[in-house]
Amino acid sequence: MSPDRYANKFPVANGLSSYWRNQIGPIDTHRTTINLEESSDIVIIGAGYAGASIAHHLLEEAASSNGTVPSIIILEAREACSGATGRNGGHLKPDPVYRASRMIDSHGRAVAEHVASFEARHIDAIEDLVSREHIDCDFERAKAIDVCLYDAGQVQMKAIVDKLIQADLPSAKEVQLHLGPEAEEVSGVKGALSCLSYNAARLWPYKLVAHLLEKAISRGVHLQTFTPVTSVSPTKQDLEGYRWLVHTTRGSIRSRSVIYATNGYTSALVQEMKDKIVPVRGIVARLAGAKLPELKNSYLMRFSDQEYDYMISRPDGSIILGGARRDFYKKLNQWYDVTDDSRLMEGARGYFDGYMQRHFAGWEDSDVQSEEVWTGIMGYSNDGFPFVGPVCDKPGQFICAGFTGHGMPQVYLSAKAVASMVLTGETAEVDLPIPYRLSKERWYQARDHMSLEAWRKVVGNETTHAVL
Repeated sequence: MSPDRYANKFPVANGLSSYWRNQIGPIDTHRTTINLEESSDIVIIGAGYAGASIAHHLLEEAASSNGTVPSIIILEAREACSGATGRNGGHLKPDPVYRASRMIDSHGRAVAEHVASFEARHIDAIEDLVSREHIDCDFERAKAIDVCLYDAGQVQMKAIVDKLIQADLPSAKEVQLHLGPEAEEVSGVKGALSCLSYNAARLWPYKLVAHLLEKAISRGVHLQTFTPVTSVSPTKQDLEGYRWLVHTTRGSIRSRSVIYATNGYTSALVQEMKDKIVPVRGIVARLAGAKLPELKNSYLMRFSDQEYDYMISRPDGSIILGGARRDFYKKLNQWYDVTDDSRLMEGARGYFDGYMQRHFAGWEDSDVQSEEVWTGIMGYSNDGFPFVGPVCDKPGQFICAGFTGHGMPQVYLSAKAVASMVLTGETAEVDLPIPYRLSKERWYQARDHMSLEAWRKVVGNETTHAVL
């Protein structure tokens, strides 16, 4: 395969700024050493939520087992936390309903419960981390209100909840379903046909990641920002066990283990992931005003099977709102297999104007308007689940990527599983749902990407050229 085919899969140099990155820390452009190190036990590629969490767990597990702390280098192509984590919606929202329902059919009740509880446990895990480490990241528990605004979705929502009740999934017991006028009253959303409520949280993601990186550096981890990795190649394993050569624009590093925490950019370095983890561009805005009604809950707004928005409120009353698929989704080349986060999708900016006034009761006369709009690159997997674990046929390489826009309730504990695999060599006993695991079946299986399948249902028989 020609490397040129993957040239446009790397991060661009001038990504749009986001609200979360308006207050950056000293870690943002940190380089532990002036010259690049020649070797390291472990190289982590990516300094976002996944990379920072992996480094954190590697240090924690090594310390708890009284083992030798490995040398660790984190390489980042741009600034620290400048990828999807520094551009997301700040919404730590598990999915105890739709994902669990699909898992019952495809994997059975036990796996469905593991997937749902794994996501739900992220709320407690992050809350415990924030409390223990005294992390100033605006972490706050909140109810997620999952609102349906179309007829077919209302029927589907009730059928799925009935299915979960029949299956008696423990993780679904906290979910409450509201129908008809009660849905409008509970959600505050005009025209709500039904809604779900369940546990979630919200936070400032950049500040969480910056703290983890700063602590890791204080414990000996090296961070090299503005050090894009261009490729990883095998080297003759020497007596010290170095088997991979990590090539960057600043030189090469010998390493025993390489961990790809690269999400949407993974296929640039792991070419076997080209059709398995695809970069997908999303859009987020911050809405603000002088006098805003209080929004206590976080939200998911469903307008159709493929059109949905998500939002959280901030302590200052402003709103972080993401989605806006209505205005760009049919134009495939605006969002699918795109790594350019230096510009917005065509025509998407205006979507956010008047949003709260249109949809929320009591907001009609508010002065809320869009203050900032930005974009970011997510990594969508072909089956909707992340790829976590050892890379097939490449001993010492690991992936923790492909979180499909749902990383906040998946990454932290997935990173813990990867850290354990790297340190112990064991994979079977780690706490990681079966659908997440990078099995040989998933590695070699060829299938249509789920995002393309969903898009084709929307555009019907139109050709790609008709909607580009």
